[in-house]
Amino acid sequence: MIAKISRGKNLTGVLTYNQQKVEQENGKVLLAHKIVESLNGHYSIAQLAQSFTPYLIANRNTQYHTLHISLNPNPKDKVSDDKFREMAKEYMREMGYGEQPFVVFKHTDIDRTHIHIVSVCVDETGKKISDKFEKMRSMNVCRDLEKKHRLIPATDKEHKQNDKIFRPVNYRAGDIKSQIASVVRYLPKHYRFQSLGTYNALLFLFNIRAEEVSGELHGQSRQGLVYFALNEQGEKVSNPFKASLFGKGAGFVQLQKHFMESKEHLKSNPVRILLKNTIEATMNIASDETGFKKQLTKQGINTVVRRNDEGRIYGMTFIDHESQTVWNGSQLGKNLSANVFNDWWSEQNAEKRKAVSHDKIPVVNKDIPLGENEQPHELFDFLTRVSTIYDSGLIEGFGGLLPEVYAQDYEEQAFINQMKKKKKHKKKQ
Repeated sequence: MIAKISRGKNLTGVLTYNQQKVEQENGKVLLAHKIVESLNGHYSIAQLAQSFTPYLIANRNTQYHTLHISLNPNPKDKVSDDKFREMAKEYMREMGYGEQPFVVFKHTDIDRTHIHIVSVCVDETGKKISDKFEKMRSMNVCRDLEKKHRLIPATDKEHKQNDKIFRPVNYRAGDIKSQIASVVRYLPKHYRFQSLGTYNALLFLFNIRAEEVSGELHGQSRQGLVYFALNEQGEKVSNPFKASLFGKGAGFVQLQKHFMESKEHLKSNPVRILLKNTIEATMNIASDETGFKKQLTKQGINTVVRRNDEGRIYGMTFIDHESQTVWNGSQLGKNLSANVFNDWWSEQNAEKRKAVSHDKIPVVNKDIPLGENEQPHELFDFLTRVSTIYDSGLIEGFGGLLPEVYAQDYEEQAFINQMKKKKKHKKKQ
């Protein structure tokens, strides 16, 4: 079972999101714990919110007071409503929220039947409930619930904490080739992505960029890939490395095959709906672009935003490290397309500018960076603006997403390569 925890400022938005599932007959309220009872068993958003109001009024400056948790058993698990109620109570009690009011919603709009729990993370005196070591505690609780209720356990790869991780390329450390190799040789074995653009979004987390090259050899047209190392600003800081240096898996032909296989695999994968629901729920919680990205990052999802010269968003990409899949927003749903986010955040920025103008303070809008028009064979030119487009520390929290066996130490590899060169040199002498 996998638990996802998010926090926000908008209690009404979270309740609305879950209540809509009920109204669309894709969900129901399983449990209303310490909630004002309804005469007919049906709840409105206002009725549910009423029970949380005293806690929010007493709140002592906790900014992100709304708690939204989803518990997701394996799709093969057959969990009854009574068992879901029991697990929700046990989970909340073990996480320190047993005495809080909370509502449990069951969602049935995807094959993976799961529950959402809505509460607040401040107690009746207004004090914030501790969230120290929350991720680790949550994982331990999930493992205990799996054993107690005989659920299919989440794979070790999903919750292993002590595995090494791939390191982003550090061009100052030297032997860039080995550093790039330790990443690009293995990413296709673990992640599903459907285009060069989504592949580059993933590579960016490791300070790498791939570019398509074409030409003629003996009268025949050939296509290939080259890889570059990037600095902290997303600028190319190395000579190009041919994909052939890193094995077939990193080459143009094999990646094209990977794109097609990923597209077919993800077409009917239930993770699409689960990810879509998570992003939609976050849209209801987050108040702005920065908050939206941070909320998703906490849930293991990175957001890639592409803007043109005028600051208009023309691309949204989401990288879900739990399912190890990469999606364009439009693939998840029309309501997650670039245009939707552009309109949403443009309105917010316009309101900010209006408020600042009203106070007679000069407008300096740093939220909308200049970009570059996307050109053929230059799919990720926007990366040169990366310091203003992306959140910092995207690699943070990766913890053990990839197996230890593949986590090569590039410094050690560089030493081995150096020794091989010395041996070859001695043989020649």
